[in-house]
Amino acid sequence: MTTAELPPLTMLIPDFPFSYDEWLRHPAGLGTVPADRLGTRVAIVGGGMAGLTAAYELMRLGLRPIVYEAEQLGGRLRSVSFPEAPTAVAEMGAMRFPISARSLFHYVDLLGLPTRPFPNPLAPDTPATVVHLNGDVHHARTADDLPAPYQEVADAWEKALTEHAELFAMSTAIRERDVATLKSVWNRLVTELDDTSFWGFLAASPAFRSFRHRELFGQVGFGSGGWDTDFPNSVLEILRVVYTGADTDHMLIPGGCQQLPRGLWHHRPDRPAHWPKGTSLAVMHGEQGPRPAVTSMRRRDGGIEVRDASGRGEVFQAVVFTPHVWTLLNRIECDPALLSLDQWTAVERTHYMGSSKVFVRTDRPFWRDLDPATGRDTMGMTLTDRIARGVYLFDNGPDQPGVMCLSYTWNDDSLKVATLSAAERLEVLLPQLAAIYPGVDIRSHIVGDPVAVTWETEPSFMGAFRANLPGQYRYQRRLFTQFMDEPDGFFLCGDDVSWTAGFAEGAITTALNAVWGVVRRLGGAAPAGNPGPGDLFDRLAPVELPYS
Repeated sequence: MTTAELPPLTMLIPDFPFSYDEWLRHPAGLGTVPADRLGTRVAIVGGGMAGLTAAYELMRLGLRPIVYEAEQLGGRLRSVSFPEAPTAVAEMGAMRFPISARSLFHYVDLLGLPTRPFPNPLAPDTPATVVHLNGDVHHARTADDLPAPYQEVADAWEKALTEHAELFAMSTAIRERDVATLKSVWNRLVTELDDTSFWGFLAASPAFRSFRHRELFGQVGFGSGGWDTDFPNSVLEILRVVYTGADTDHMLIPGGCQQLPRGLWHHRPDRPAHWPKGTSLAVMHGEQGPRPAVTSMRRRDGGIEVRDASGRGEVFQAVVFTPHVWTLLNRIECDPALLSLDQWTAVERTHYMGSSKVFVRTDRPFWRDLDPATGRDTMGMTLTDRIARGVYLFDNGPDQPGVMCLSYTWNDDSLKVATLSAAERLEVLLPQLAAIYPGVDIRSHIVGDPVAVTWETEPSFMGAFRANLPGQYRYQRRLFTQFMDEPDGFFLCGDDVSWTAGFAEGAITTALNAVWGVVRRLGGAAPAGNPGPGDLFDRLAPVELPYS
């Protein structure tokens, strides 16, 4: 059977290959709680995608979620509209979603949100791609338009994956949901590669014996763009993304991805347990909306007391905690008994990636104007080794305002602009882009002020997402499996707890782990015909590496 004849790729994660999408759409539902537990109040700390997924599903099961949010509903699904042009949206956090993220698209479809292809470099629906490295500029529509060294790098990456990471066996097993093969191959790879960085994996591959090839790959990459800011991270982080198709075939949500969590806040399920028809999270919380930021959590009276910035405290039988785990160290006064010592160590060791973005609104998508001398688009999606790194162009129609992401950066590149205001960043970027596009007056098309974000300086986040360094698999396992180890009602979830940090799919799937845990905590269970992640845990559990 050829790849084209196989089922599509999904984000079935090899560490814990539970089919969350199938669990979600099963007609038997996710579970039930005893009648005397219906209406039980459950604290949901954080109103991002994980928090609102957990809150929505617990509400459907007849519980009463109480959502706490420090800033705004959405978390890192943060869409900022430009003044006087509500259709022009800057996606400050998540902005592209792989079609393999089937649990995510369960909710996209539930809300009836439209999608369209994201303009990644060299993607079929991207009108033009420009690669600028070492002062050289290359215009391309497909990879075949790039000079030979770029194709050599693409071939080297494919060869390294095939020869040293069993790409075909893994992707085939994921497509077929062949759990036995997945566990067999992946558990061995985890044992072999846990101590290997992404750079070390490339350097050890004969296909990448040329430093120049490794450098080119780091700058341009394949899929959604460059990879060199990931070079210090564990190669296992990269392999999960590649195996599951998470770095290709991306979609965007017109009007902004923040519509997704906000949509769950307002959505009224057809047949909620216990609650009257028409109930939603918004209805439950009333005009006051979510409660303010959590300031302390401690075990008390057989439950967990949650106190917020208003000074209000309430004891809950179950608490679902979704923010970045570092907030447990410095933003919230925490009872040490909330987690085990090993789990606190894993929280302390969590490594976060930084990221910055700069957006501007334009009068129109002028980059689609044809250059009379070359016949090419004036500008294209741009990858560069200079400070901008990634430039993305969002076309809302020929007569509509356009949006340019003038810079999308990670880690060290993000820190280069972290101390600059949005206006200062714009003044740094425009001359750099002028060197790539001489004669193109970008400034003349900009309307209003730029908007920018640096996630490592955002007080409720302190980073874009978790990314394990070599040797940190054991720590990640402790965080992911905490929903099984927690007997007293405190559940960690969110994408940094997942195996695929930085993807909304990971936020959703770990939230579903927490839903299963809360139901069990309150004496309920998943249906026998639709077992949940905890019911199959012993069969699917992530491999446990020796500690001594």
